[in-house]
Amino acid sequence: MTEHTGYNVAVVGATGAVGQQMLKTLEEKDFPVRSLKLLSSPRSAGKEIVFKGKTYTVEEAAPEQFEGMQIALFSAGGSISKKLAPEAVKRGAIVIDNTSAFRMDENVPLVVPEVNEEDLKGHNGIIANPNCSTIQMVVALEPIKKALGLKKVIVSTYQAVSGAGLDAIEEMREQSKDVLEGKEIDPKVLPVSGDKKHYQIAFNAVPQIDLFEENGYTFEEMKMINETKKIMHDDALEVAATCVRLPVETGHSESVYIETDGEGKSVKEIQAILSEGAGITLQDDPSTQTYPLATTSVGLPDVFVGRIRKDLDKNNAYHMWIVSDNLLKGAAYNSVQIAESLIKLGIVKEGQSS
Repeated sequence: MTEHTGYNVAVVGATGAVGQQMLKTLEEKDFPVRSLKLLSSPRSAGKEIVFKGKTYTVEEAAPEQFEGMQIALFSAGGSISKKLAPEAVKRGAIVIDNTSAFRMDENVPLVVPEVNEEDLKGHNGIIANPNCSTIQMVVALEPIKKALGLKKVIVSTYQAVSGAGLDAIEEMREQSKDVLEGKEIDPKVLPVSGDKKHYQIAFNAVPQIDLFEENGYTFEEMKMINETKKIMHDDALEVAATCVRLPVETGHSESVYIETDGEGKSVKEIQAILSEGAGITLQDDPSTQTYPLATTSVGLPDVFVGRIRKDLDKNNAYHMWIVSDNLLKGAAYNSVQIAESLIKLGIVKEGQSS
C-alpha cells in the first residue's frame, strides 16, 4: 500500500475502551488507512497513541476536524454523537456510530454485516452499530431465520461488567477483594451509576441493565427487542428479553429460546445450519462438555453457539447458548466490519469523500 492509497479515517473516543479496540482491530485487519485522526474529549486531548508503529497525538473532537475524512468511527457517548456526527457528515464523512443515539432512527441503517449488509446502500451519512447483546444474538439467529423462518425469540442475558465501562470493572474487582476479606461493601456504580440505588456486583447477579422504562422493561431490554426487529426486517417477530449483569469481566452470554416456522428439525440439522453461518463458531458436544464460555471468547471476533436442544414440548422450538466478546464483536469489530462493507459495496472509494 502506497501513501496515496487507502482511506482517511477518524476515530472519536480514541482513548476509551472501545476506541482502543477499534484501533487494535483496524491494525490487526490491516485496514487500508491513508490518514488517521484520533479525537477525544478535551480531558484526553494531548495523549499519544501508537498505531502501526507511528505515534499520533489525540486531538479535541470538533466539527472542523472532520474536513477530508471519509470514515468516522464514533464511540464517545450518545451526546457527542448527536452533536458531532451530523457535522462529520456535512464535511463528507460516513459516520459509523457505536452509541444508541441513532439506532432506532428510521433514516439510519442499523447494521450487522453478516445479517443485513445491504441496508448500508440506503445510508444518509450515518450508520448505527447495534447494542452488543443484540449483535451476537442476530448473528446466531440469521442462518436459522433464512433456512426455517423465525416466529419467536425469548432471551435472558448474562452480561459482563465491561459493558458498563472501566469504573464498573474496577468496582467488581474491589468488591470481590472486600468480600473475601470480610470488609463492608459500598456500591457506587452498578447497576446504573446515575440511578437512585446501587447494588453489589461481586458474587451476585443484578437483574437491571440501564434504566427502567414505564412498561417495566429496562432500556437495555427494549434495545434488544426493537433492534432485533429492525435488523431482521420483521416487525411481526415476537421478541422478549431479560438482561442481567454478572460478575464476569468480559464476554456476554445469552440463553435463547426460539420458535421457527413449519415442522421442527433435529438438533443435528440446526447445528449444520449454524456451522455454515457467517461469523459463527459452533461449540456443541455435551459428551465432551464442549460449549461456549465467556472466558474463552475474549479477544476473538466470532459468535460462539452451543447447548442446542429441542424444546421438550414444542416440535419447532429450540434452546441455545450464545457467547461473544462484548467489546469486540459487540462493538469495535462490528464497526470496522461495517467500514469494510462500505468499501466492498463501493459506497466509499479510495481518495474521495462519500
